[in-house]
Amino acid sequence: MDPAVYTRMADAEADHWWFAARRQIVARLIADRIALPAGSRILEAGCGTGGNLPMLASFGRVQAFEPDTAARAIAARKSGLHIQPGALPDQLPDGAEDFHLIAALDVLEHVEQDMAACRALAQRLVPGGHLLVTVPAYPALWSHHDDLHHHRRRYGKARLREALAAAGLTTRFLSFFNTLLFPAAVAKRLLDRATGSGGDDDRLPSPWVNEALRCLFAAERHALSRTPLPFGLSLVAIARRP
Repeated sequence: MDPAVYTRMADAEADHWWFAARRQIVARLIADRIALPAGSRILEAGCGTGGNLPMLASFGRVQAFEPDTAARAIAARKSGLHIQPGALPDQLPDGAEDFHLIAALDVLEHVEQDMAACRALAQRLVPGGHLLVTVPAYPALWSHHDDLHHHRRRYGKARLREALAAAGLTTRFLSFFNTLLFPAAVAKRLLDRATGSGGDDDRLPSPWVNEALRCLFAAERHALSRTPLPFGLSLVAIARRP
């Protein structure tokens, strides 16, 4: 991504409604749908500026890698962890340990060889370990946001399931999310497309708007703990290594 995007992420991801709500949703899915053993080893693949690391650390011992030098330095400073350099699919850090959980949160859409990336991550799972991924949904919703963040694709369910299956993983849960805000987001993107507008959409809104959006988005965690959602701006998958 552009360096300016990483800078904005570092400044906003602790409080921005989208990042905060996604952390709540991912934490609930891990707690409800993945039976992690005590002392679990957890890896975040492509940790960016490190906003997810404290949440993941609440479930076990966390390691992380990140290809961007500036983002890696920010993540290390914020988390106090050693963030290793590495990139998917063929530049994963060396290590003797495999992991009970690997999280790739909005990472695969940046990788040219996403199926090879899934295979590389699957090889670093212990038998019975889980890969949790989130990606943007619906190729038809491509927008300036995707260009700005250097996305290579948006996903449908079939494409994501195929990538996980090609890695030898069994998909145990697959769902859309960011469902409640979907109609408003689609309307905005269609308007931006028609008018040729559309600026940065990751800046922090006013406090009351930010909190309202966070609460609305994060409320989906209660539904996702019980059942998949039928549509949304993003997809989440949990896949298991046999």
